[in-house]
Parts: sequence; C-alpha cells; structure tokens
Amino acid sequence: MKKIVNVMLLLAITTCFLLGCQSNEEKDKEKISGENIGIIESGNQSGDNEQIENEVQETQRLDFDISFLKMENQKENKVYSPLSIKYALKMLEKGTTGNAKDQITKLVGGMALSKYNSNDNMSLANAMFIRDTFRESVKESYINTLKSKYSAEVIFDSFETADTVNSWVSEKTLELIPQLLDEIDEEENFLLVNALGIDMEWENIFLAFPWGVSYAHENFYLNGVAQVSEKEFGENKQVVSGMKVEAALNNYDIINDLGEDYIRQIVSEEYRKWAKELVIDDDGYSGKLSDETIEKNLNEFLDGDGVYRGYMAELGDNYGNVYYSTDFSLYVDEDIKVFAKDLKEYDGTTLQYIGIMPINEELDTYISNVTSGDILNAIDNLKSLELENFNDGVVTKITGYIPKFNMEYELKLKDDLQKLGVTDVFEEGKANLKELSDAENVYIKEALHKANIEFTQDGIKAAAATIIGGMGAGSPFDYEFDVPVEEIDITFDKPYLFLIRDKKTGETWFVGTVYDPLLWEEEPERLNDIYNSMLP
Repeated sequence: MKKIVNVMLLLAITTCFLLGCQSNEEKDKEKISGENIGIIESGNQSGDNEQIENEVQETQRLDFDISFLKMENQKENKVYSPLSIKYALKMLEKGTTGNAKDQITKLVGGMALSKYNSNDNMSLANAMFIRDTFRESVKESYINTLKSKYSAEVIFDSFETADTVNSWVSEKTLELIPQLLDEIDEEENFLLVNALGIDMEWENIFLAFPWGVSYAHENFYLNGVAQVSEKEFGENKQVVSGMKVEAALNNYDIINDLGEDYIRQIVSEEYRKWAKELVIDDDGYSGKLSDETIEKNLNEFLDGDGVYRGYMAELGDNYGNVYYSTDFSLYVDEDIKVFAKDLKEYDGTTLQYIGIMPINEELDTYISNVTSGDILNAIDNLKSLELENFNDGVVTKITGYIPKFNMEYELKLKDDLQKLGVTDVFEEGKANLKELSDAENVYIKEALHKANIEFTQDGIKAAAATIIGGMGAGSPFDYEFDVPVEEIDITFDKPYLFLIRDKKTGETWFVGTVYDPLLWEEEPERLNDIYNSMLP
C-alpha cells in the first residue's frame, strides 16, 4: 500500500533586547566622539559546545525556562526563548556590580550556556549596539568580555534610525525578521541584543495516509504538495489542520502462541469453504472449482508459489515488526499525553520538539501547578518506537494527531524580570552598571522579547507497510486472526504546551502554548478542488 509522506518544517525566530539609558542630566555632560563604523563582522560561533558558567541542576534551569509560562498564564498562543533571554541577562550581568549584580546572578548566574555553530538552518548571535556619542563611556574591558565570553559583536551607530539594528537582526534570524524596530528612542545609548532563529526539517517525515484508511476518506494533496487532514480541537470543536501519526509494534508471536498446525487447519478450513462457494465466470464459462484445483490453490496460498511467499511466511514475518507513519516518542498516563519528535541534526546539534497535553484539567491550571520535575519526569519516560519499550504478547497500536500552528508573541519581559527579583538595573541610582560604563546614572530602561514560530510541513514521498495477515497470489481470500491489541491514543485535541530543546544538553530554545492551532479553513495548501475531483 502506498502512503503519502509529509515533511514538517519548523520556522522559529526570537530576539531579546535590553535597552540602556542615562538620566538626561548626566547624558548632557557626555563627550561626543567617534564615528559611525557600521556593522562589525560576526564573532566566532564555531567550536564545540562549551560551558560558559558553572553548571546547575537541570531542574533549576528548567525552573527558569518555564517561569515566564507561569507568569503570563493567559489562555492564548504564546512562544518565547529562554535561551535568548539568558544570553541577554548574562551579558548584562557582566556589566553590573553590587546588589544589581547579585539579583541577576541569583537568577541566571549559575546556569551554563552553550555556543552553537550558525549555519543556514540555525543561528544564534549576540551584540552590543552603542550610540556614537556614548562610545567613550563604555569600558573597553566590558567590550572585551562580551567578545571573548559571548562572541558578541560591538557595533557603533548614530541611532538616528533603526536600520543598523534591523539589518543585523535580519541577518542573525536567517532573514526571517526583516524589520524589528521602527525607531530607537533618543534616550537609549546602548542595546544588548541576542537574536536566534531556526529553520529545520524533521529527521523523518510524516506519512499522509495511515493504514486501513481509504483515499476517499482523506483530505489530501497531489502533485508534490503537502497533505494534511482536519480534526476538531478544544471545547469549541474548531476544525483545525494537522498531521496524523500511527504506529504498530508486533510483540505477539502468533505462530508460537497458537501453533503452526492449528493455524494451518483453521485457515485451510475457511479457505475450502470460501473456494467451494466461488463461481468462476470467464469468457462465458460458469462453474465451480474442482477439489483438486482448490487444494492446489490452497497450498500456494499457504506456502507460496515461487513468487508469492505465502500466508504462513508473511504471518511469521510480522512478528517483531515495527510500522510507523513517522518516528516519534511518546508517554501517556492518566494525566498527560506527551509527543516528541527530533529535528534533523545540524553541525552536531539535534533539537527535539516536545508537546505536553493535560488530559483531565485545563492547560492554565496545569501550568500553574506543574513543576520542572514533572516535565523532566515526563521527558525521561518517553518511549521511542522500539519493541522492547512495549508489552510482550500483544500488538501495540498507536494512533494520534498533531495540529499545525503559527504564532508570534511579545513577553512583558521587564515586568517578568522584576517579579523574578531583577529590579535594581531598571532604576536610576541603583543599576550599578559600573563594569559597563564610567558614566553616572546608567540604567536599563526597558527589556523586550519577541518571538514567532511556524509549525508546518512540505514535501511528499511514498512508502509501504504490511499489517498482520497475508494476501494470496492474486486471490481475494484472506484470513485474519483475532490478536491481543493494546491501543494508545496520542491525539492532541485540546490546548497544550510545547518545548524545543537541545536533545544532548537539555538547553531549552523555545517554550510555548497552543490554544488556537491553524484553522482548517485557513490552511494555505488545502486543495479541495483537486480532492473533490477525485471522488466518485
């Protein structure tokens, strides 16, 4: 059976800004010097992943990663990058002293960050943009720290327009954000910026047609265009677009359990009954098969004819087989469903998408109560599609549905950081940015964080799979035994949260919630005209 296969494409981008200012009184005293030298070449992002700060427990790191989810726990789509926020805070931490530094250090100081190789599919970069008139006020030691520890670019600009910043952000987000800022406030003398973006395909693509489903009951696309299907989602039963997943893992040894002689006897009896009632009508000849012909055909059906391997061989082949529409991992208990899938490896980095859907409570309630330990426990219990991960003596059947979505979101980052205890850097006279600048009353005016993500697919491919049972050589007869089946439903049909994390280090690139997936009526590649033209 041919199956159409979808490639899912993930686009995600984020930027994090910390905007530094002086009080107007002190700013007027600053010496004007320097010239606009434009954008400096990007710092070196190559090399193995290295530890930048002392390591902390993974639970502590994840506490930070999901804290913004808890503080902005509205029932709406959201996405943000803990990694981007941590990089920006780490750069700021190096410029602070006193209590201001202690507040940041308490939040992120012990967290280790990794450097990543930027390429066509993954980018992470840091920069400090400095107003020309503030150039002499930034300490050379701080600039050197940013360059050496965070591979940051230091860029001097007039700040008359936001063009320089927008150009840099566009480049570092794989040109997915061509313009981020409309203008730069006249009070802002420097910006600490982290920008990152990914544009990745799944390690293995999605099949479009689960087994046993006729084409006439599918919403599908032809001629190389991606196929998706529709599903009701949430309390309002909105019809959304997404991808089906399916797997069957055969840990049931039917021949050993029932016995070969018994199987042959049962199948032979049923075949003879069927064959004796069969009427052959060929070129005007009508009649029934002779006993001799029936027995000949039965033997070929059971044991093959040199071309067809035979029912018994195919039945035996199915034991120990694993079939799936795409690779994934899962964990299901009475409270949650978890679906995980790897993206392709790029320069030694494999990012993994993890969706977590609460079953018995609303998502906002689940988020309020969930701990990093709960999430890590769910991740640790993920089962890949391997026989040893599922019960012996049964066929495990897994079916599910993963919605598509796209969204953008802006964190209330300043408010959130203040709730997390980072307050002094936002106040004149308390910021203590003495490691960053000799100027008086330098402080952080604003903290901004914007992100967006598109979770979709493209591409088409064909594949084949066989379920328990065999089809005779040209014969319409088949016999299926009742076998013990355990069914697992991994359908995501209500609001859920997701993480995108480095599979090796556990570093969280993105966190978000999905309350409103892509509506089926808004599906850009839904070709109903082609589909309807194929129906009888």
